[in-house]
Amino acid sequence: MAQLSDDCFAFGGELLSMAAALELLEARAAPVVATERVPLAAAHGRILAEPVTATQDVPPHDNSAVDGYAVFFDDLVPGAPTVLPVTGRAAAGHPLPGPARRGAAVRIFTGAPMPAGPDTVLMQEDCSETDGTVRIPPGIARGANRRRAGEDVKAGATVLAAGLRLRAQALGLAAALGVADLAVYRRLRVALFSTGDELRDPGDALPPGAIYDANRCMLRALLEGLGAHVTDLGILADERAGIRAALAAAAREHELIVTSGGMSSGEEDHVKAAVEAQGRLHFWRLAIKPGRPVALGQVGRVPFLGLPGNPGAVLVTFLMLARPLVLRLAGAHPAAPRRFRVNAGFAYDKRANRCEYVRVRLEHGTEGGWVARKFPRDGTGILSSLVESEGLAEIGEGIVRIEPGMSIDFIPFGEVLE
Repeated sequence: MAQLSDDCFAFGGELLSMAAALELLEARAAPVVATERVPLAAAHGRILAEPVTATQDVPPHDNSAVDGYAVFFDDLVPGAPTVLPVTGRAAAGHPLPGPARRGAAVRIFTGAPMPAGPDTVLMQEDCSETDGTVRIPPGIARGANRRRAGEDVKAGATVLAAGLRLRAQALGLAAALGVADLAVYRRLRVALFSTGDELRDPGDALPPGAIYDANRCMLRALLEGLGAHVTDLGILADERAGIRAALAAAAREHELIVTSGGMSSGEEDHVKAAVEAQGRLHFWRLAIKPGRPVALGQVGRVPFLGLPGNPGAVLVTFLMLARPLVLRLAGAHPAAPRRFRVNAGFAYDKRANRCEYVRVRLEHGTEGGWVARKFPRDGTGILSSLVESEGLAEIGEGIVRIEPGMSIDFIPFGEVLE
């Protein structure tokens, strides 16, 4: 298993902007997983480790795009109907044996290989066949309804690049090329745990002062959605020695450690100190809201990501920071989520030099276009806002006031949720 060098991130500094963190991630985070070959049927969602090059044209032969009649264009009478004998038949998987002859039509069906000779296909709806002859109207263009060999893919072309997350359409293209198995990266092994004496697992009794742990369930789903193999290490008590031991054990068997909670500087926040005791933190505060207490570091040489304790901050920091990190460690080349310009349907004040993410829904504006409506309760512990919102309004550094009607960036959850 490849692991990170001691200075793989080396971000430095105490308070880092999101843009700077992402830039350094892109430059320095590299795959830490080995490769394997899997059957095509088992490759969905995996990350391609080697490019796929076409060994043949797709389609492999000229074929008909419609049901109809294949003819020589030069046999058609210009400006008048043409009557030709029908002397052969070609269907998908059943090509015409031998070449077609001049002065005749071949009955042909969608996907059938074009017979040698004919260059044009008439749709059956435009023709009429009687007693072994077909009457063809004028006006067809030379080469109509003929799909060329290699029209989709030319032999020798690279059709799937290494680092691609394999979705259904990519598997379909590989299958069309006759590829039976693919080289993919092994699933990233991620250790996951929450910290907090107040936390309980759903289904357990809830004593006074306790709450159910929502973060771990949400994070496991997010990580598995990215193709990771997750080991759920449960809830750790607010006790430094126990957290330190759990981190050390996790580092021996995993390629990434993810935690939530315990990253602030209070007396009961022990994760930061436990990491620093056996590794290092490259940063532990970002200039963003929600989610300032988020840490990136290493336990030994294994990457560590410490997320905040509040669910709203967990989701934002995972989508904007953890997601690209996880994908890069797993071998992918993630693209930045697309931003869409919409109109603000709310007023909002914020600090300068901090990027803020506001949970919003979209509505059709009365004058056209989309309007982003802010969720009325935007505290980082408001879980309902994560369900009822459709994405995040990103309000960058340097902006201190949003007025209704202003143009803002909107990131749909569909861009960052797998």
